[in-house]
Amino acid sequence: MEIARLGKKGQVSLPKAVLKRLGLAGETLLLVDVTPEGGILLKPAGVYPIEIYSEKRVKEFLAEDRATPEERRRVKRRIRSAR
Repeated sequence: MEIARLGKKGQVSLPKAVLKRLGLAGETLLLVDVTPEGGILLKPAGVYPIEIYSEKRVKEFLAEDRATPEERRRVKRRIRSAR
């Protein structure tokens, strides 16, 4: 078990050994929770980039997503044969 100190502004520095064991580096975002027993639980937060698409890019996606007439016929045949 390691010891960490709570700073004047409420900041906690995690010992290097703990960071190394968990594979964490500086600037890692952590989720903080309190357990029913009063413990503090830290978990690495999953942060994923979000891409905002322009109208032009959305139209490109929709155009690429369309089935050809032959693909539609094949799908309809498979649906009929599955019934």
